[in-house]
Amino acid sequence: MSKTITLRLSDENYEIFKKLASQDNRPISNFIETATKKYIEANGYVDEFEMEEIRNNTELNKSIKRALSNVKNEKGSFIEKI
Repeated sequence: MSKTITLRLSDENYEIFKKLASQDNRPISNFIETATKKYIEANGYVDEFEMEEIRNNTELNKSIKRALSNVKNEKGSFIEKI
């Protein structure tokens, strides 16, 4: 089921979105939703090729397994980034 949200945009951003949506012959809401989904896909996930590289990297996988084991056994310490 779709949901309705309120989004406040500056006049400048509204005009940009309106123009881009018009060029694609679709409503602004659909343009914003599609652009957001593309951003998430591009920046939030590892693509199939990157995932294959990760799976095939033996040293990386050994390191991850050691780290998980250390966390499980409460070994090591966390360093807070400043």
